[in-house]
Amino acid sequence: MDAGSNSISHFSCGSVCSALQLYNSTVWDQQKMKSHCYSHKAAHSIPPHTLTRLAREWLAEDTPNFDLAGVCVGSLEVEARLLCKTPHSVLAGSPFFTAVFTEVGCTVDWIYQEGAEIGQDAITLTAVVRGPARCLLLGERPALNCLARASGIATRCSQLQAMATTGGWHGEVAGTRKTTPGFRLVEKYAMLVGGVSMHRQDLSGMVMLKDNHVWASGSITQAVKAARSVCGFSSKIEVECRSAEEGREAAAAGADIVMLDNFQPQELHVAANALKKEFPTLLIEASGGVTLENLVMYLSPHVDIISLGCITQGCPVVDFSLKVQKPLVHSSLEE
Repeated sequence: MDAGSNSISHFSCGSVCSALQLYNSTVWDQQKMKSHCYSHKAAHSIPPHTLTRLAREWLAEDTPNFDLAGVCVGSLEVEARLLCKTPHSVLAGSPFFTAVFTEVGCTVDWIYQEGAEIGQDAITLTAVVRGPARCLLLGERPALNCLARASGIATRCSQLQAMATTGGWHGEVAGTRKTTPGFRLVEKYAMLVGGVSMHRQDLSGMVMLKDNHVWASGSITQAVKAARSVCGFSSKIEVECRSAEEGREAAAAGADIVMLDNFQPQELHVAANALKKEFPTLLIEASGGVTLENLVMYLSPHVDIISLGCITQGCPVVDFSLKVQKPLVHSSLEE
């Protein structure tokens, strides 16, 4: 369902109750929303078995044996409302959220599609979760963790891409490998939803020769030659360079991409221009010290890629909460 067509998608704190009542009396009766209302093409890049595996791992981490609090609620069927409390956020991570609840026997009905902007007001009703109370509460924290983190990253990526586009730049904003151990797939996926490049997935995806590789091998030329001997034509080689001279050596040695690392903006523009004139097909990446606040200073027609560690490091999460609705009729707890 398109967010713009939903008259109750946004509401203020003071109108939460009335909005929920309106939701019950109109939207829910008119149309059953799909549990897998993802829409964003990035969602189709995640294999179903991967979603299942991750959901099981997260649930096992959070509940390795007994769920002692489960005896308080039993298996009574309940409904919970997913509320977004961070204005102007981008929704990301719904496949992971849904996978967690599917694993514990619950259903999720999304009001917003993946990649949509939500939360223009203080509180926004985003989805409805239904299922046995104890099962719903088992999935609550792992599901919220994924959604909050992924949406935070997607929101920051969307902001960065908007700044680059407004500045008239036609290159690619990209993430890095500075991700949370064990959570990279979620964070890289969130970059896609936010509209930026994931960069390489891992060490197997592309050769990137950093300063320690160069120092250990003796020179940039030797490092590139050694890497090319094993990766062949199917992998690009990128070299991290601290000066225009190092960039020139890397390009001459056959590197496909030169990363100009920790350059000041003016130095970057001069070096990138010189390298492009000498090596027209060379891709140039700028990285190091680039933030949301200074991105526009690094935009250059001679720079093809700008990667930012701040996409994942220090990125604020989006505040989501799951509120179980009080059952109209109470029944005894089931064993």
